[in-house]
Amino acid sequence: MENCAKPLFTFGIIADIQYADIDDGFNFKRSRKRYYRNSLRLLHNAQKRWTAETVKPRFILQLGDIIDGFNKRHGASERALETVMKEFDSSPVEVHHVWGNHEFYNYSRDTLMRSVLNSTTNSEAGEGHLSICEIYAYHFSPVPKYRFVVLDAYDVSLLGREESSLKYQQAIAILKAHNNNEDLNHPPAPVGMEQRFVKFNGGFSQDQLDWLEGVLSMADDKLERVTIVSHLPIHPSSTDPICLAWNYDALLSILQAHKSVVCFMAGHDHDGGYHRDDSGVHYLTLEGVIETPPGSDAFGTVSVYEDRMFLKGYGRMSDRILMYP
Repeated sequence: MENCAKPLFTFGIIADIQYADIDDGFNFKRSRKRYYRNSLRLLHNAQKRWTAETVKPRFILQLGDIIDGFNKRHGASERALETVMKEFDSSPVEVHHVWGNHEFYNYSRDTLMRSVLNSTTNSEAGEGHLSICEIYAYHFSPVPKYRFVVLDAYDVSLLGREESSLKYQQAIAILKAHNNNEDLNHPPAPVGMEQRFVKFNGGFSQDQLDWLEGVLSMADDKLERVTIVSHLPIHPSSTDPICLAWNYDALLSILQAHKSVVCFMAGHDHDGGYHRDDSGVHYLTLEGVIETPPGSDAFGTVSVYEDRMFLKGYGRMSDRILMYP
């Protein structure tokens, strides 16, 4: 239960809005309904709630897939993004955008780097960004002793990379080593960890992992509490295996080696998920707006305290107390 003490700060969190001005449809397997227009109403509900909070959120984390890939097919990417950003812009709260697979269905990486979805363009975040090889990763500190790191889960990927690029070639080699299907969006196995080797996922380059190691070492020295966010989940117990980052294990080993890390947050798996590992780090996968039916919600407000974070979930997002390790 939430403590009545005033938090140090709060932030909002939302994932997989995937807005499109089209009729309801289904997921890739045609097994789950998606509510494309309704997602805008649910974002409006979230904004309304955050605006009404007694302690106003310091920022919002938008965990990727802000508009759906169908927009590209209909030539509506710009219009859809403007519609969603107009909703975000209805409040003055800063939004930190994570990039997911649907960002890359709609835009090239170069375009995203120049777009409103590049959150490093604000001066505070820009000081901590990773600029090499167009990797979209950065960190920011909203208050002393607390740091947030945004990672680029499609750094090594077939999505958003030119076919002639080294990272595209690395990605195709990884996929072909595990997935023999003609359609690489189909998993190579019906169950198990190999399912993650599909085109709609990606991985983290060594450059990005080395950069993260440096950021976390700095945070260790400063005795900071660090929350890391990415579109793709990285703990097998926090998600369906088909949604995992390709080299999730490399990232896990880094996180578990640094005492500053308290939480990892992701989207992508619309069902959500949660796991706390043996060292006390929380792995939180947020429920997706796009598969949330009318009449429910899928967003949260996180209150940050000296010894924990408290997630107040709305609709199908659960409340959670996240004690620090």
